[in-house]
Amino acid sequence: MPTIAHPRYLALDVGSRRIGVAVSDELGLTAQPVLTLERRARRREDLRSLARLCRRFGVAGIVVGNPVHLSGETSPQAAKIQAFAAELGELTGLPVHLWDERLTSHEAHQILYQAGHARQQHRKLVDQVAATLILQEFLNQWHRIRGHGSEDETR
Repeated sequence: MPTIAHPRYLALDVGSRRIGVAVSDELGLTAQPVLTLERRARRREDLRSLARLCRRFGVAGIVVGNPVHLSGETSPQAAKIQAFAAELGELTGLPVHLWDERLTSHEAHQILYQAGHARQQHRKLVDQVAATLILQEFLNQWHRIRGHGSEDETR
């Protein structure tokens, strides 16, 4: 029985100091943490590193966490992230999906705490766990929409 190819996605939790990175599996079902990229002085270097990861994993699109306020209003940080996402889309030529990331960092801290990681170890992992949560939500929505025949993929 042949397997159906699903597009792979790279997800990012972009912060001012680090970028958490996750990727979907070959079946498009689960999100897997990849790494935490320490931000460099020049944004262009970050963009090039992320473009290399896109090529390495052969992704069809990028999902970027959009840090809106709890009220749903755009935050000043969200405007910066949206500009970063647009630049990354231009550099890679891939579609970029902005995804509501409200409370994902909090949830990532909870997951790490429940897994027994000391609070001081969280910094190394929380961004990639948050990226994994963002991507898993995106994939779940993507499959729900595909199951109902709609073409809208963003939240």
